[in-house]
Amino acid sequence: MKNIVITIARQYGSGGKTIGEMLAERLNVHFYNKELMKLASEDSGISEALFVNADERSKGSWRFGTPNVYTGELIPPESDDFTSPDNLFNYQAKVIKRLAEEQSCVIVGRCADFVLKDYDNVLSVFVHAPHDFCMEQAAKKHSMSQKELEKFILKTDKFRAEYYKYHTGREWTDARNYDLCLDSSKLGFERCVDEIIAYMNVRFK
Repeated sequence: MKNIVITIARQYGSGGKTIGEMLAERLNVHFYNKELMKLASEDSGISEALFVNADERSKGSWRFGTPNVYTGELIPPESDDFTSPDNLFNYQAKVIKRLAEEQSCVIVGRCADFVLKDYDNVLSVFVHAPHDFCMEQAAKKHSMSQKELEKFILKTDKFRAEYYKYHTGREWTDARNYDLCLDSSKLGFERCVDEIIAYMNVRFK
């Protein structure tokens, strides 16, 4: 098989992003996260600032309504909805598909597991951990009181769950959405990488 793509969804504080970066380095492939917004901007001609603003606004007070499940369609430039949050997602999904066809890589977030669900060269991973572990890891990055940090984690995970449900129609934490679910508190980041690679070796021979 020419290209292998690993998608990683993760609870905040579980270390999923770090595991993704470590995995990409071990496999000597590219790691994609926020860079997807830049690539989508270049592909669509839509200002990167709009992608960034939509991303930040989504994490704030904006709430998702009835799910608008991604189908692969793009809204044309002549439409008033060309720069809508839905179409910004569509273009990021288009980039994710192109990457999966062109190269081996690790992609974090952006519902990549769902966008690539029909690709046979994709391994989808969900990284999770108990609340106390996520709090401990998050405290290393943020100077907040315990109460503020707990609120921040809950808000971030709530956004990720709503974002996933809106674009996929599925529950974010449902293990059936993924090939592999890992508790990073039990394995540690390095062994999570080991397990993903071991699964890859079995799955893709």
